[in-house]
Order: sequence, then structure tokens, then C-alpha cells
Amino acid sequence: MLRFIKHNLTSMLDIEIYPLFSLVLFTIFFALVLLYVWKMSKERSAELSATPLDLEDNNEAIIIQ
Repeated sequence: MLRFIKHNLTSMLDIEIYPLFSLVLFTIFFALVLLYVWKMSKERSAELSATPLDLEDNNEAIIIQ
């Protein structure tokens, strides 16, 4: 099964750009999420970390702001 896939991939032109594109896309996404978490206020972080515990006590629905 793998040899059929490998044969098709090696016959395609410019196939080597796809792994590089995936790596760049993942790196950009990871950097943006890291930046978002780094810039997040401490109050918001504490609120989000306590959310699962609050839901167990109050039986409330999840509200996403």
C-alpha cells in the first residue's frame, strides 16, 4: 500500500514544498497561540483555569465570551 502512495508522491512536481509549508504553518500558529497566552491578563487566566471547577459546583452551561 505504501509503495503506491510513495510512487505517486515521487512522481509529482514540486512535492517537497508541502512539508515545508506545513512546518511554517504550524510554527506560525504555535507562535500566535504562545503570544496570545503570554499577553493574556492574569485575571483572565485565573478565570479560565477555575472554569471546570465552577461548572461542577453550579451545573451551569459553558458561556464563551
